[in-house]
Amino acid sequence: MKCVPDYLLKIFLHFSLNKILQFLDFVSKNFYCNNREFYFATSGITTLQFPVILLYNKYSEAEGIHSWHQRTLRDLDFGSNPGLIIYKYRKIVCPECGSIKVEQLDVTDPGGPQVTDRMARYIYELCKLMPVKQVADHLNLDWKTVKNIDKSFLEEEYGKTDYSHSGYLAVDEISMGKYHKYLTVIIDFITGRVIWAGKDRKVKTLDKFFKNMPQQDRENIKAVAMDMWDPFIKSVKKWCPNASIVFDKFHIVSNFNDVIDSVRRKEQKNKALSEKQQKVIKGSRWILLKNQDNLKDKEVPKLEKLLELNKNLSKVYILKDELKMIWDANSLEDMEKALDSWCKKALQTELKPVIKFVNMLQKHRYGILAYTDYQIHTSKLEGTNNRIKELKRRAYGYHDPEYYKLKIKQAFPGD
Repeated sequence: MKCVPDYLLKIFLHFSLNKILQFLDFVSKNFYCNNREFYFATSGITTLQFPVILLYNKYSEAEGIHSWHQRTLRDLDFGSNPGLIIYKYRKIVCPECGSIKVEQLDVTDPGGPQVTDRMARYIYELCKLMPVKQVADHLNLDWKTVKNIDKSFLEEEYGKTDYSHSGYLAVDEISMGKYHKYLTVIIDFITGRVIWAGKDRKVKTLDKFFKNMPQQDRENIKAVAMDMWDPFIKSVKKWCPNASIVFDKFHIVSNFNDVIDSVRRKEQKNKALSEKQQKVIKGSRWILLKNQDNLKDKEVPKLEKLLELNKNLSKVYILKDELKMIWDANSLEDMEKALDSWCKKALQTELKPVIKFVNMLQKHRYGILAYTDYQIHTSKLEGTNNRIKELKRRAYGYHDPEYYKLKIKQAFPGD
């Protein structure tokens, strides 16, 4: 024999009369009532569609009762019908301080959302798989209610930053659309777990992360992978002076793609070329920036014609392939030789964008050569960033930055 819970329970369903009788038979066999009552609504009997109402503990005794109140909550659906629970609760005078307290019931938290605890858990699980708007439409709830429920669970699980790590971090920023808005994301390179996310990509952004990190965790950081962004460099050097900074190969090659495009634009304006030659160069941007392995069959002859047509473009294209080979070195000595050899060859082109790039490499050579000790990079984070952007698109944007950060942590819990 099971006892009905100590709160008012009204579940509104639209069943046939036969189903109602079956339900009552089930209740009579599985429940007993102690100061409880079962009621039926009389409206709609002629159509055989009327609500079933299971009632609560109507006459519970308690000392210091201030007042009785009634509340309606949304519960799990029954088939295609929404479930509703109506219960009465008491406000009680605290015997110690005299203040008015709301009694704690196991159906929901006082002052919480207008749903039962199990409905809230169901919404949270759905939000892991579906955008907030779709969950709201599916359950016929306001999207703000769904979002707030999801956020409350996320805050409980991910609200407090877990600073533990493997010793190897990767830092990168994500463009948040217009107006140069960025989100800085830090992951554990080994596990892939998103440790932290913060607004902007300034020195103070990373300072906030390291400042709140326990000192022992900061001292345990062995290496940090990043691009050659000065604010990130300054913050890591300030808070983790013993950690090695490793500049990401893919960011460096991507920066050289900008050099290639700069040379292409300049050559395109070369008046010594015919109009036809200028047109060929103008439409060659993506062919030049693609890796050879990614070229389509019809693009190969176009690239060959382009490189034959313009020597400067041929030079920078060859330099791009040779730049990648620097990271193939097996030792610090070999990598230093490869880097110096490439820089020497690049300077011989006498092209201003290339010379500027060489100067940047020399300034940051310590972080390039650190790769021989720590083979870490931000490519894993790049994959994470793409999924984060997709997360934002699926949700049509998150106007609550804290909620967005929590969703990112949830999406990347690590291995």
